[in-house]
Amino acid sequence: MKKVIFGLMLILGLGAGSANAQSRLSYGVKAEANMSSFLFEDMPSYNKEFGVGAGIGGFLKIDLGNNFAIQPELLFQWQNSTIKQGDAKSDFEYWGMEIPVYAVGQMKLESGDRAYIGIGPYFGLGFSAKDKTADINLYDENGGSDPFMHRGDVGAGGMIGYEFAFGMQINASYKYGFLNRLDAGSDNSILRGQAIAFGIGYRF
Repeated sequence: MKKVIFGLMLILGLGAGSANAQSRLSYGVKAEANMSSFLFEDMPSYNKEFGVGAGIGGFLKIDLGNNFAIQPELLFQWQNSTIKQGDAKSDFEYWGMEIPVYAVGQMKLESGDRAYIGIGPYFGLGFSAKDKTADINLYDENGGSDPFMHRGDVGAGGMIGYEFAFGMQINASYKYGFLNRLDAGSDNSILRGQAIAFGIGYRF
């Protein structure tokens, strides 16, 4: 995991170093629909189902050249997913925020539109996580022992999008969490998050 994070940061650093020193700043807003689920390790009897949620937030775009930019974002996410074990299932609901930082390659077309693709790390913080089936807050201590899950997450994301000349954007993204989201039972099992999102935005 450390090697992956180091590689992503190296991409950001090399791109910024080779770009035009005169940066241009702009900002925008975005909204998206997401589909999220968990990835398991050492949990062979469990299966996952994607759930549908939504996100909203904003971004800052720092153009460091005609074809390269840095784009940090702040997104507030509502996510749903389901875990099955045999005939039993648990429905999960999550509220939190994410801060992705993308290194963006972009190409301006003759029409003035832009196509772009980005990759970079993200940092997440959960506000609330519930097992709705059992009515359990997963961040609360469980009978004096560790909570079921911890709030923090670190991962990598990628996005692809198209921006029209007047500022409207359409985009898609995928995020993969590196950290084990389990707190209780984390010595024996691994639970990582993933999410696919499709959204629209507007850059001013």
